[in-house]
Amino acid sequence: MQRAHNAGKVCPGFRRILLASVAVLSLAGAGAQADDQGTGEKSFTGNGLWSHEMRDYALDALDSKNALSVAAIPLNGPGIEQFINADQAMSPGSIMKLITTYAALEILGPTYRWDTDFLTDGEMVGDTLKGNLYVRLGGDPKLTIERLWGTLRDLRNMGIARVDGNLVLDGTVFRVDGGFPQFNDNGDNPYAPFLVEPSAYLTNLNLLHFEVRADERGTQAWSTPQLQDVVIDNRVTSTAAGPCPSRHNFDWKPIFHEDQRVTVRVSGQLPKGCRTTTYLSLLPHEQYTAALVRSLLRDMGITIAGNNLIAGTPEDAHLLMQTTSPDLVTMVRDINKWSSNVMARQLLLTIGSENRLEDEKDDRVAGIRVVYNWLESKGINTAGMVIDNGAGLTRHGRISARQGAEILQRAWNSPYAADLMTSMPIIAMDGTMARRLRDTGMAGEGRIKTGYLENVRSIAGFTRDANNTTWAVVGMVNNDPAWNGQAVLDRVLYSLHYQPPTGTAISQANAGTQATTIQ
Repeated sequence: MQRAHNAGKVCPGFRRILLASVAVLSLAGAGAQADDQGTGEKSFTGNGLWSHEMRDYALDALDSKNALSVAAIPLNGPGIEQFINADQAMSPGSIMKLITTYAALEILGPTYRWDTDFLTDGEMVGDTLKGNLYVRLGGDPKLTIERLWGTLRDLRNMGIARVDGNLVLDGTVFRVDGGFPQFNDNGDNPYAPFLVEPSAYLTNLNLLHFEVRADERGTQAWSTPQLQDVVIDNRVTSTAAGPCPSRHNFDWKPIFHEDQRVTVRVSGQLPKGCRTTTYLSLLPHEQYTAALVRSLLRDMGITIAGNNLIAGTPEDAHLLMQTTSPDLVTMVRDINKWSSNVMARQLLLTIGSENRLEDEKDDRVAGIRVVYNWLESKGINTAGMVIDNGAGLTRHGRISARQGAEILQRAWNSPYAADLMTSMPIIAMDGTMARRLRDTGMAGEGRIKTGYLENVRSIAGFTRDANNTTWAVVGMVNNDPAWNGQAVLDRVLYSLHYQPPTGTAISQANAGTQATTIQ
């Protein structure tokens, strides 16, 4: 997920201001007016009014006329396209994940899966595997502890209690030339989950879940998974029962040793009956995965005598076990609902690895090329667009609101439109939209991907108005600061729902009657 969820309180008076604007927006005559010669009919589009209202609100809230970019396009009913600074290339944040996941659905297919194989170049003699145990990783974005445990358990069920050789990790599925562009975070925690980079060796999102509980015995601390390379120095003291403190009241400090082991020192005070938790990414992917596999085997009573090695799998190795991931649709849902950066970046690498040219040495670059070509095949003008890493966790990524809305138009007509839409957070109900636009009557009225970076707030997705018309909408705020950009974007969604820019046509019939129809 991004460094901070797209949650927060709407600025004071937000709902009151929005409700007041409904009455103003209903005056369609204030929009562009055109005489239809020879018909006796005047058309009031309301087009200029809606965007003018949004511009004015953004100017007041952000103190900048260029900070807000919006594109809103009706998809299946009455409505007038709306564009505010829509051709300005903006930093999008996590809404870039919609491009990556939509592209993956069409390029890889919704039933695409990742395989992780366990092989050996030896043979089983009694309760011993005489040979190396190879783990041929397939780039799975979410190879969890539970799936690894279920697969490795088969080795124990085969009667194996000892591996006489080495544990060999094979990450040749991906090509990465020189690493990834650095993301300059403004936070103070380089071990935060949202900063985990993609890797062929990724397992369990490369995370350790630390927990401390207090009871009558004092405090106990542990991590999941429990890795021999990570030790906890628990300095949390137990106090009398009382309100449980915020997790921010605790200091988690990793100390790295020359032998590659890590001590995590945690301090603070914890009332009896309370707990505190945190997630940290502390080990390189290769070290983490080797330690995780050894830990799970150790819990099953299986020891590995040899060392941890990084190497390819020999051609004569034979398969022992295999675990296959859930399908791509399931992965896409995890990525978009909770804005998983590492899973989105892993997905871009997969697109690249499956479509790389013979001379391409970097699957990130190959993936970006493939996505650009795919977009252009759909008639999308990609000029000025910068995909970078597929997750939006970058200071370099750029897209215009018009480009984003046109991509959503294509997605609406895709065979996999339902799969993409169900992956997106539902307004006021779940994911990163769970706390937004509550008590506005809009719960369930849209599926919106959100974005959050320093000086960036963004939304993209599909929302339904009061006329049951679905709109493709993209909104971005790039401003220093952008702390109130969320309220501006929430207002865009609110206004689009309750007072959509549909326009009216007023006709003077021969009998002197007047009829008003929605355009």
